[in-house]
Amino acid sequence: MAEAPDLSNLPEVLREEIQGLTQADRAAVLLLLLGEEEAANILKYMNPAEVQRLGGAMVGAADLSQEAINYVLDEFVSTLKGQSSLGLGATDYVESVLNKALGEDKAASVLGRILPGQSSKGLEILRWMDARAIADMVSNEHPQVIAIILSVLEHAVAADVLSYLPSDVRPEIVQRVGALETVQPAAMQELEAIMKKQFSNNSSARSSNVGGVQAAAKIMNFAKVDMETQVMAGLMGLDEEMALQIQDQMFTFDNLLDVDNKAIQVIMRNVDQDLLMTALKGASDPVKEKFFDNMSSRARVMFIDDMEAKGPMRITDVEEAQKTIMRTARKLSDAGELVLAGGGGDGFV
Repeated sequence: MAEAPDLSNLPEVLREEIQGLTQADRAAVLLLLLGEEEAANILKYMNPAEVQRLGGAMVGAADLSQEAINYVLDEFVSTLKGQSSLGLGATDYVESVLNKALGEDKAASVLGRILPGQSSKGLEILRWMDARAIADMVSNEHPQVIAIILSVLEHAVAADVLSYLPSDVRPEIVQRVGALETVQPAAMQELEAIMKKQFSNNSSARSSNVGGVQAAAKIMNFAKVDMETQVMAGLMGLDEEMALQIQDQMFTFDNLLDVDNKAIQVIMRNVDQDLLMTALKGASDPVKEKFFDNMSSRARVMFIDDMEAKGPMRITDVEEAQKTIMRTARKLSDAGELVLAGGGGDGFV
């Protein structure tokens, strides 16, 4: 297999610029080099989160040096040289392998993203809708229906939808998300009927694995602090055991102590320094040291001085800063830029 271009002989400034590039940054450069029509043809096969992430990276690519752009292109060409042409165009083969490896439901979701016209879920259209519009559409539906819908959305979007729903129904909805496992065809048909009120999509109903405690925890990870507190308090009253299970799966700022140094460095490159200072003001000493150990001696001294100069801070401000950083970490994890170790000892990626 062909190797990527060597970085060792490059000037230090250029080397640091290239090492700071994420996979999304590299993809953005390639899309910009392709031109508008070709880039658009690629983007149409991506999901909303991927489009948003790449769009942001494409805007940021304007600040890249020409040398860095050349490196990305050389790296891409080197990668292509190492690829085999075996199986190109074998759509049936790919579909068969994915069905056997993932099961029909998960395979359908993957194929819907990588192949044109393969998605069979009418609910897929929700992934492109605004959170407020989704909330308006489902606000009068049964909490069980809302729970299923939240379970098929991106977790950040689901948290936003939850924030637009009446506060008194949120705990029950999260409880039902946590209790979900398999949704039977009859329930999926009901969901399809709801969708057909708004859209004319037709799709085949099938049993689907959605929701569960981990899905509920991920939605809560993206909720704002005040809503998270309100929902979890209400859930404790409804189902204390489930509330505790969800809390065990939620990824908190203190859990960053368990991630590796590479992940900490990626987070530090992607969050505002002032926000990080605010978050660390209320962090435990081991977590603070985790971040400090990933700074140079000079940067560490300057960071601590600036952080102490901020003086006392409200707990709510500190918690919101920590929550914002965790949302960023989660997005980076979903993008494959870092790996987070989640509650309960399982990988939370």
